[in-house]
Amino acid sequence: MTLLSQATGRLGPIVSLPKPAALSSFNINSTIQTLKSVETCDFSVTIVTSCSSPSPTRDQVSLTFGDAYGNQVYAPRLHDPYTRTFERCSSDTYQVYGPCTQQICYLYIYRSGYDGWVPHDITVYGYNIMPAAFRYKDSPIPADMWYGLDYCSGGAKAEFLWGWVLLSSLVTVLYTLVGGSS
Repeated sequence: MTLLSQATGRLGPIVSLPKPAALSSFNINSTIQTLKSVETCDFSVTIVTSCSSPSPTRDQVSLTFGDAYGNQVYAPRLHDPYTRTFERCSSDTYQVYGPCTQQICYLYIYRSGYDGWVPHDITVYGYNIMPAAFRYKDSPIPADMWYGLDYCSGGAKAEFLWGWVLLSSLVTVLYTLVGGSS
């Protein structure tokens, strides 16, 4: 979303979206315990590997994603070097099971290995939620740390909500126009 600045007369973003960043901590044990006490849902995760990624890769890749309400899904060691997953310029889809969530708003990757696998984007699909796309834009993932995108709070959430306000207003106007002409 862009807005013309009155001060400079130039177009610029109202809110800048977060860039991938390191996650200070992630507790796997609490996620595993959560699975025993809540309803489980299945998610489809599509990972597009960057065309600048080394190929083939032996890196091991795990990910975690969740919503703004503390529901978190953990998918350990997705990569299998014997099946040629995460090849340069390729797309791989995985079925992941975990606690049911509201709208997914963050996704972090954990990469271990020496090859330096690089994602382009990752999209999470689930029941009763809109697809959540996370654009890594060919950002190298540091080894041995959680690294990713969080749209759950701050500017990105404000921009996301602003977009929904505009969309719902447009739908209301269109409905009124169509309903008023009958």
